[in-house]
Amino acid sequence: MKKFFVTLFTLVLFMGLNAQEKLTYQKPSSEILELVDAPMAPSVWITDDGQYMLLLYRDTYKTIAELSETELRLAGLRINPKTNIGSRTNYYNNILVKRIGNGKNTDDKDGIQVAGLPENPRLANFSWSPDQTKMAFTNTTADGVEVMVLDLETAKATTLTKASVNANMRDVINWFKDGNNLLVKMLPEDRKPLIDVSETVPAGPTISANDGKKAQNRTYQDLLKNPNDEFNFEQLARSELYKVGLDGTVSKWMDTDMFTSISFSPDGNYVMVESLNKPFSYLVPYYRFPTTTTIYDKSGQMVKTVLEVPLIEDLPKGFMATRTGMRSLSWRSDKPASLVYAMAMDGGDPENEVPYRDEIFQLDAPFDGQSKSLIKTKNRFQYIQWGNDEMAIAHDYWWNDRNTKTYLFNPSNANKAPQIISDRNYQDVYSDPGNFITKRNKYGSWVLALDNKNDAYLIGEGYTKEGQFPFVEKMNLKTQAKTRLYTSRLEGKLERLIEYDPAKDQLLVRVESPSEYPNYYYKSIIKRKGPIQLTQFENPYKSIQNVHKEVITYKRDDGLELTGTLYLPVGYNMEQKEKMPMILWAYPREFKDKNSASQNTQNPNEFTYPYWGSPIYWVTKGYVVLDDASFPIIGEGDEQPNDTFRSQLVANAKAAIDAVDALGYIDRERVAVGGHSYGAFMVANLLSHSDLFAAGIARSGAYNRTLTPFGFQSEERNYWEAPEVYYTMSPFMHADKMKTPLLLIHGEADNNSGTYPMQSERYFNALKGLGATVRLVMLPKESHGYRAKESILHLLWEQDQWLEKYVKQKEETMSDNTSGSH
Repeated sequence: MKKFFVTLFTLVLFMGLNAQEKLTYQKPSSEILELVDAPMAPSVWITDDGQYMLLLYRDTYKTIAELSETELRLAGLRINPKTNIGSRTNYYNNILVKRIGNGKNTDDKDGIQVAGLPENPRLANFSWSPDQTKMAFTNTTADGVEVMVLDLETAKATTLTKASVNANMRDVINWFKDGNNLLVKMLPEDRKPLIDVSETVPAGPTISANDGKKAQNRTYQDLLKNPNDEFNFEQLARSELYKVGLDGTVSKWMDTDMFTSISFSPDGNYVMVESLNKPFSYLVPYYRFPTTTTIYDKSGQMVKTVLEVPLIEDLPKGFMATRTGMRSLSWRSDKPASLVYAMAMDGGDPENEVPYRDEIFQLDAPFDGQSKSLIKTKNRFQYIQWGNDEMAIAHDYWWNDRNTKTYLFNPSNANKAPQIISDRNYQDVYSDPGNFITKRNKYGSWVLALDNKNDAYLIGEGYTKEGQFPFVEKMNLKTQAKTRLYTSRLEGKLERLIEYDPAKDQLLVRVESPSEYPNYYYKSIIKRKGPIQLTQFENPYKSIQNVHKEVITYKRDDGLELTGTLYLPVGYNMEQKEKMPMILWAYPREFKDKNSASQNTQNPNEFTYPYWGSPIYWVTKGYVVLDDASFPIIGEGDEQPNDTFRSQLVANAKAAIDAVDALGYIDRERVAVGGHSYGAFMVANLLSHSDLFAAGIARSGAYNRTLTPFGFQSEERNYWEAPEVYYTMSPFMHADKMKTPLLLIHGEADNNSGTYPMQSERYFNALKGLGATVRLVMLPKESHGYRAKESILHLLWEQDQWLEKYVKQKEETMSDNTSGSH
């Protein structure tokens, strides 16, 4: 009998330890809920001529019902097979047209409601017509996707097609140059029914093999797993191309294929079409499947197949590895129909030391002649901004040393050596010269905005040690001399420079402050006219608009300067300085030099926006918040950042807490740390290897690096090359050191490379088995970022409960734990 009761007690205890908590979706307190329910301002699109503005509205969140719609996860895509569009597509549900007439006052101050939209529209895939008088887009119905076109002058939308569009592979709508016709992907007539994998009986095992080649790939998710997946993917990827007229005419333009990207030449006479081929792969996503790129004329007649790419499973090791042969095909935007492409000069292997990594070529229509060399780049080629026959700007980069170069070259004279006009560490934001301003040319393509003297213009973010001062500069491309035309110095506000038209002397800006919602303005910087306000969005977050906010600067033990954005609780008395609990939120970033790592890119004048994942909500609950705290991980020279990851992580955290504690605002015994993704990885490490925190929140992280053996984040060494790094950095391997309460949250449908939901599940089981205080919340249907309102409200409730129990009420909780039950 005694053995029976012992056995029974053990069984009950075991059941209690492993019981799953049954809980419906919860809502946070009213202070947080008020902020979550605030309406979302529209997205703003402005025509190049400045005559019209589109205001695109959407709901802030999806619903769990939307996320629960049918979804197939194949080859890196997530598709709704019933509607044939990405199952995670962000939809807009309303459009207003506003006539702004270069800023002149009009009668439609708030915009004109677009007529002709269906009831409960789900709008996506927006595409301007060549002259920007119309906007095409898709609407997803209950049974499929249809194409609609909006006429800006009449503010009326018209449905052009049946709900039989195939939007699964993106690049759904392309305009013909005449602006009267669209090239649209449609469902093929011969599509076969999909296989319901839940009801199929396997015909045999799934087998993968390798012939000795190295295929060191990241841990991709949503890959094909078996022949049934292959069949379904092929059916969903296949489409026919149709020419659809604005007058309602529809004609087939090309027979069925697995079309991916489609692009018209600048003059509209040719179309470059890329399509997928077999064999498919179980190791890599669809964009590394075999492809064929073919040029057609605008009537659909084949001109030439210019590229065939095999399956890419076995690239050389390293982030800068690439395949050999033609790649990065694009149209030269200042020519009628000239193809431009890159080719690796190092065999695609970053280990090979060569004077030039890439060579860029041009091939003119009709694409049967000899390609001509344009320029060679010392680093891996990125892109070209075209100006004219004599001037173009090329950009390259090299991840390993964070270097980027900008070249001025003559595309008509390959013998003339290019000039390197910028050679810098791209993480060094203080040295950033800005981005060259572009404009549309006669083809409707983007080219450098050159004036009649061939001077170019740049817009820069303007980060400096003293603060952020966005700027506009004019650059003489012959001498590289620069003239500063404008520097933004608005007191207490942040002015973001969107675009500048030198011919009109018209600068589009967006102005905001911590309490003022971002609004758009036109201003003149030469004539010094304006500003003219274009939008009048109000701050929907009234309860936190007067919260004290500042960017603080402090030093790590080794002297490295760090920053963070500090928020004090609503109504906090800065003179009395009551010591409050604090939330520290951060995300680690790797650097190759201390100078870049210490630079400040935070601006206290940014609008205070509590997005779904933000810790700012808790200023309404009596918490100090240090958001976006600097967490640099530095490895200079031959040393890699991750060689000293843990020690630098703890040093960053200690410096942040010390800094806010020195200001007198916090009780350092009641500090929580939180992070998402790699930030969650940071949290778990900090709690395992320091005693700085009362509790932690880790969302959608990875905790066992042996499950990502071929690299992660900025680590390109594989596990077998650096096993001690993988072991040392993995919180899972040090679960026995966890003595701090940890809240783990993860989306059950996480598709991010490396952050499998299993990462949180296995880590939770290890912590639980070792007696740690830990809670695991798995959010149904959610991916790496959370979308459904029900999920987000519950997330905030979970975080609020955790912080209340283990941080704000830490003394009471500890007392209960030491004197309570066994």
